[in-house]
Parts: sequence; C-alpha cells; structure tokens
Amino acid sequence: MPINHERLASVFTTLCEIDSPSKQEGRVAAYLKNLFTEMGAEVFEDDSASRTGSDCGNLFVRFPESGLEKEPVFFNCHMDTVLPAIGVKVKREGEVFSSAGETVLGSDDKAGIAALIEVMRTLQEKNIPHGPVEYIFTTCEEVGLLGVKALDPSSIKAKIGYALDSSGINRVVIGAPAAFRITVEVTGLAAHAGLSPEKGISAIQLAAKAIARLKLGRLDSESTANIGVIKGGTASNIIPESALVHGEVRSHTVKLLHEHTDHIRSTFQDEVDNWSDPDGNVAGKPSLEFKIIDDYPVMKLDRDSAVIKRVEAAAAYLGAELDYVFAGGGSDANIFNSYSLQCAILSTGMDKVHSTRETIKLSDMALTADLIMAILT
Repeated sequence: MPINHERLASVFTTLCEIDSPSKQEGRVAAYLKNLFTEMGAEVFEDDSASRTGSDCGNLFVRFPESGLEKEPVFFNCHMDTVLPAIGVKVKREGEVFSSAGETVLGSDDKAGIAALIEVMRTLQEKNIPHGPVEYIFTTCEEVGLLGVKALDPSSIKAKIGYALDSSGINRVVIGAPAAFRITVEVTGLAAHAGLSPEKGISAIQLAAKAIARLKLGRLDSESTANIGVIKGGTASNIIPESALVHGEVRSHTVKLLHEHTDHIRSTFQDEVDNWSDPDGNVAGKPSLEFKIIDDYPVMKLDRDSAVIKRVEAAAAYLGAELDYVFAGGGSDANIFNSYSLQCAILSTGMDKVHSTRETIKLSDMALTADLIMAILT
C-alpha cells in the first residue's frame, strides 16, 4: 500500500501537539474540519456539546463512493486525551514517538485519526477506487463515552464500522464487557471523638467493614470489580458522619454483572442493618444509599458477522494474520453496537497508554493505515 510514512508522521505530531483533554476537543475539531473540507468531504458537527459539556460536538466526515461499489463503512476515533495533556511536545527517535515532557503523548487516539487522514489523502492522490466511508470523531470518550452516547445514530449511514482504539498490532477486539459504576453513601452520626465517641456512628468504619468483606479484583474468567475512591469525615476529632465510596463492576455476561453488583450492595446493606448499640447511647441509626449507573453495555461480535468478514478479507489481501481478542474495558464501540451498528475495534500500535511513558512506532501506524485502506478498497 502506497502510504506516505513521513507525511503520516507529520500529521500525527501536529495532532498530538494540539491539546485536547476531555471536554476541550474544540481545537482538534477545528483542525479536522478545515482539513477534510479542503479534501472535498461533507463535514458537519452535531449539537451534543450541550449534553456532554465539551467545547464542541461530535464531528462527522463523509466521502462518497469513488469508482468502487461496496457497502458503506464508518471509522471512529475519539478526539480527547487523558490528563496530563496540556502543552504536549512530541519527541521522535527513529521510528518511535513519545512525549518530550511530563504529559501523555496522545497516540490514544490521535494515531487512529492520523491514519484515517493519510489513507484518504493517498486514495485521492493515487486515484484509487474506494467505497463510501464515514469518519466519526467523538468527544469525551475518556470520561464515560459521553460523546458517542449523545450522538444521533440515525446520522450514520453505514451499518458496519471500526473503532481505531486499541494497543497491539493487527489486533481485532470482538468483545468487551458491560460495566456498572457504583456509588455508595454510608451515613452515620457525628460526635466528638474525644468527649463522647460512644454517641457517634462511624460511617467510615461501617464502610471499611463492608469493603473488607467484598470480592474484588478478578472475580471469574469474565468479571472484575474494584473500589477506587473512598471519601469521608471532616476532622480527626469528629466521628465521621458520612463515607462516600466509588467503584465499578465489569462483566462479559450480563447475569454475572448483576450478581456481582448485588453482592456489593448486600454486603454494605448487611453491615448497616447489623449495626447495634447495646448500651443505648446513640440517638439514631446508620443508613445506606446505593446508586448504580449503567456505564456501557456488553459488546460481542460473531466471527461470521459482516464487520469481521470485511476486515478478514482486507487482512488476507495484505497477507496479515489478525489476532481476535476480548478486551477488559469499554469504548465507543460498545455504544455503536448497542445502536445495532456492528463495530469492531482495531489496534493502532499505541503502547503504555494513559501514562507519560506512552509510545508508538511509525511502522505500526502505517500498518493500521494499510489495513484501513484495504478495508475501503
């Protein structure tokens, strides 16, 4: 495939050095609008910003069929990056890109965006026939998939697509778990910790007892659970009246997702219900509020589905062997599949993402571009 490696490298560097932390994707969106408009695409931005809190909406880019009758296909990347992401400077050493400072690099997900740009430039310059394609660039993926959740799926003409958002080489993610975010608030009773501790109910202690009983980490071959944040108390000399706990449960099976979530709920409830005051010193009882946010649904694609057959054919043309995997986290693809749009996740070669040690190789980005081009042609 006639990919221009150095032009790909230049665009990737430019994209990474346009700061775009979650909810501040507007500068990247403006760059992409100008670029794709100059390339003759139909470009429009939706009105999702009012719902996501971003400074721009999701961006839709359409290129019509050019000499090849194929089913329409879409490609998705998110425009936001995790923190620290202000003042990104890219360092290149041979084939390898990394951050020159104390920020992330931003290959998650700008490597995918750069590959999509280079593919379309190459197709146009070489006059290579291709089918109709849509690029969908979302906001706020890193903070709860907010952009894709807020878009109107009827705006998408293609019924199959690919999210460019995974580490590895020639990897295709065909399954990802559903997730619940959990908020637990334990309410006790404040009292002076030195003068009258027996008149208080420690919400932190109750929460700690419950957490100590929980099954956390890898629960089974399909499920995980984690308690990630604990907040509570106001001062060391006050019995803490409130404890706030944030956690999550993920599973590739919906039944297990509910079972593991119920275990967490019942464990906290049991500690609250079994609290006792044998001496009758406390004027009250503890209480519990348990909230569940349905974060994203299960994603699971059959190997004989249209979206997988198409990428298999593209890989066969390139002589590449694909690795089909199940992921441990959610992405925009989970939501696209919930819209009845078949969407697999393709790797881009990014490594050590969500850290300041993030890297990517130019040759791996070029392999991603080759695969995209083969899918289109």
